[in-house]
Amino acid sequence: MSSEPRPDEMLPLTVPVYYTLLALADGERHGYAIITEVEERTGGAVRLRTGTLYTAIRRMLEQGLVAESDERPDPELDDERRRYYRITPFGREVLALEAARLEQMVALAREKKVLARPGGGA
Repeated sequence: MSSEPRPDEMLPLTVPVYYTLLALADGERHGYAIITEVEERTGGAVRLRTGTLYTAIRRMLEQGLVAESDERPDPELDDERRRYYRITPFGREVLALEAARLEQMVALAREKKVLARPGGGA
């Protein structure tokens, strides 16, 4: 029996982990860029603090959800102290499962008329 977790065993994701993986889904980012992306995409509803983000990143590195990038942007344009992170294939699979889980939860809420259906209908 493998000691590696299955993607479904990683669910549910915490808010910081979900939004960090989502921020990395379309490209590598450093910590501050992740914080900014999350805040912008959520209209300020989710604000990751630096300590929260780096605690989550450390855990995600251990779990194989993200990896530190070996690639660096042009040193003339970037601070050499920055660490860049990317989502791994395992992390992408976990993110997709979590998004599907959340989508199902929203569908159930609509079915129970807790939320309006898209387009305004109940």
